[in-house]
Amino acid sequence: MTAPPSPTAADHRTDAPAVRIGALAPLTRPGWAEAGHHLLAGLELAVHDVNAAGGVGGRPLELVVRDTAADPRRAEAAVDELALLGVAALAGEYHSVVARAVAARADALGVPFLCSSAVLDGLADRPTQWVARIAPAQSHGWRLYADFLLGAGHTRVAVATQPSLYWASGTRILRDHLVPQGGKVIELDMSTLTPSALCDRLAEEGATALLLLVGHPEPAVPIVESVRRDRRLSGMLIGAPAGQPELPEWATLLGADGASIPFLRYLPERLGPLGTRVGATLRARLGAAPSFVAFEGYDTIAVLAEALRTHGTDRTRIAASWPGIAVEGTRGTIRFSRPAGIDVWQWAWAPVQVADRDPSANDRFRVLHEERGHPRPPLTPGR
Repeated sequence: MTAPPSPTAADHRTDAPAVRIGALAPLTRPGWAEAGHHLLAGLELAVHDVNAAGGVGGRPLELVVRDTAADPRRAEAAVDELALLGVAALAGEYHSVVARAVAARADALGVPFLCSSAVLDGLADRPTQWVARIAPAQSHGWRLYADFLLGAGHTRVAVATQPSLYWASGTRILRDHLVPQGGKVIELDMSTLTPSALCDRLAEEGATALLLLVGHPEPAVPIVESVRRDRRLSGMLIGAPAGQPELPEWATLLGADGASIPFLRYLPERLGPLGTRVGATLRARLGAAPSFVAFEGYDTIAVLAEALRTHGTDRTRIAASWPGIAVEGTRGTIRFSRPAGIDVWQWAWAPVQVADRDPSANDRFRVLHEERGHPRPPLTPGR
């Protein structure tokens, strides 16, 4: 199926000038481009739907898209450019380190930024009125993941990691949650280890679980392939809390080896009417099942459209609207607050699951654990 063209303000013509929103996403390497394209698909679909319903105050929305390519400096330059172009607000971004740079620049320039997908707790260095976030904070989701590991009997947990603020933060969250409950976290630096050497270390350490805190597809895919083929590690659980197995590319590259690898995803067990409709349309646009990242993109525009309808296009008024917003998104009612330790306006919280790809049907996801702690049956394909 050929996807329909990306929506713009011209899809719903009006004499009124468009309200411009700057959209930031990693659309090329070394960014995780597939995640970026899912994010952009959600943003674009929501703009289309807002414009089909009459826009905001009779004016259409228009996305002004910039590719960050996972580069913080490139993202900062894009923020400067978009601010000069007069965008009412900024939306998007997937990579936490990039989103952190965007948040700092948006705060300095006084441009509202609604972050879609980055989860790093320290998204801002100081409390800021200008930044809000749809995705749950890393500590919230990764603690749930640690609970899942403990519940499955894994107390000796190895993490294959690379130098990064995001991966270091994840390792610290896991250690802080697992160690007081009798667990151990064994950190293995993939900047010095080959996948084969990693397998040797895993066998030596007696770890029962390996978490992939590394880039995708390199070195995540070679690591999975090496561990799957090492007879010494036949009982090893491989996990990917950052969500790499959610995207279709994972299944394409790894096939059956990519199944049974638990990851975090930010979806409810069952979508409501809005989420179901949006999911079906996103599937048609993407030619594949939409990831939770696409739903995050849609919800981002839904929130910004409400802020624009109720407070107009003045940047200061938009930023002041965060605590008063209540919007029905694809995954629940979105409201913002200031949880402890978070210096931005935060949706507390989007639904969180631990899921994996079903080994008997690689296009089907199984929900293994969620915030209520109840195991769930497999979801239908693409959900």
